[in-house]
Amino acid sequence: MARHDGRVVFVRHALPGERVRAIVTEGGASSRFLRADTVAVVEPSPDRVEPVCRHAGPARADGRGGCGGCGWQHATPTAQRGLAAAVVQDQFRRLAGLDLDVVVQPVAGDVEGLGWRTRVEFAVTSDGRAGLRPSRSHDVIPLVECPISHPEIIDSLVLQADWRDCRAVDVVAPSVGRAVLVPLPRRRGMADPEVPTVTERVAWRGGEAQYAVSARGFWQVHPGAAATFVQRVLDVLDPQPGDRVLDLYAGVGLFAVPLAQAVGPTGAVLAVEGDATACEHARTNTTAYPHVSVTCGRVEAVLDEVTGRADVVVLDPPRSGAGRRVVERLAALRPRVIAYVACDPAALARDTAYAMESGYRLSDLAVYAAFPMTHHVECIATFVPAVDVTDFTRDRS
Repeated sequence: MARHDGRVVFVRHALPGERVRAIVTEGGASSRFLRADTVAVVEPSPDRVEPVCRHAGPARADGRGGCGGCGWQHATPTAQRGLAAAVVQDQFRRLAGLDLDVVVQPVAGDVEGLGWRTRVEFAVTSDGRAGLRPSRSHDVIPLVECPISHPEIIDSLVLQADWRDCRAVDVVAPSVGRAVLVPLPRRRGMADPEVPTVTERVAWRGGEAQYAVSARGFWQVHPGAAATFVQRVLDVLDPQPGDRVLDLYAGVGLFAVPLAQAVGPTGAVLAVEGDATACEHARTNTTAYPHVSVTCGRVEAVLDEVTGRADVVVLDPPRSGAGRRVVERLAALRPRVIAYVACDPAALARDTAYAMESGYRLSDLAVYAAFPMTHHVECIATFVPAVDVTDFTRDRS
């Protein structure tokens, strides 16, 4: 972020402390801020490195650069995590009034931020080449490589094939089985193909499971992310036999299965998910656990019907976050601990403020570089009652 003539300029492909020459790509004389892209680095940061991918970085006259898939390939992995930590700190300071020491850590099995993306939707050029779009653009850059994609994505030959009858092509490299390609037809009126189901395997301390997932459904894209997040959630919730568990925005049951194992048949897990296909897969994935109930519907509406008390809660909402209504309803159920999995630190910080207003405090925050070479991170926040649960219940009775 720079300033010019009193206005903020957001400069892609630069690093804090650098002096660069940049060209304005968006905004004019009346704009509150401008967007720009680096065209030359005058004084580089010690954290700067040469991008691994020829498509990364600003667009150049020789045809290199321009892809919007990675924003931070020009920084070392350590520097990337430091920048992400600063972003998370800033969001919590502004939106929740909390000054936190944030450390961003890699997920299990990460290899210098390369070869990790197991799900990629490639756009298609007019002449049938698979590619990705520049930042904030509808154009398509045909690719000859993509170093952040899982090797099986590239080995599928998606970048060599002719896709001229398609508007896009999804490629999925599941942890079980071979890569799957799902072409999406270009012509209007043509139905999308039937989407296959893939199998993902996740292991945690003391257990493992296989999950049926739609090839176009939601699943963590880093190979180490799902296992890392499951173990973290289990550690902070510490579910006990007989506990009543809420799993909100449950997807295909990633957390519901290990939680069901932990609470045993004397416990109960209610998994709530809004996507019908994900609900079908969640029911399949939890068949072995009759004490798991899967409800398909909006979390807000389902929570209004929940009675009694939840012992522990995990929620993994979309990027927009859970919102005040959900947070307040959860607090009213008085769980002893809540694990909030978030892909957007701003939404999490906002919901943290709601939780504090509702009698809970942030007891821990883990942040993961689950999307290396990009500015995106995954957070797992832990909330506990700000006062002793027994005292709170006594005061309300």
